[in-house]
Amino acid sequence: MFTIEHEFDATVITLVDEGPAPITEDVTINAFEECVTIEQLDPQTDRVQKITLSTGQLRDLTAALNLPEGIYRLRDTGE
Repeated sequence: MFTIEHEFDATVITLVDEGPAPITEDVTINAFEECVTIEQLDPQTDRVQKITLSTGQLRDLTAALNLPEGIYRLRDTGE
């Protein structure tokens, strides 16, 4: 299950782990104009862990999800 909320400066997506145990903590993705942050509560430390991706890194991740194993560099098409 997931939710999508549009806030003033970001789109917030929350991924909820459903299914048989073990269930992990929710993942929150904040999409800003200049970057994307991914947050998840670490139950061992009771602290939220955050990863920040630039728009270029997000573009590369999106492409990588559909490519076979290897090393790649995306070219700017000028669009």
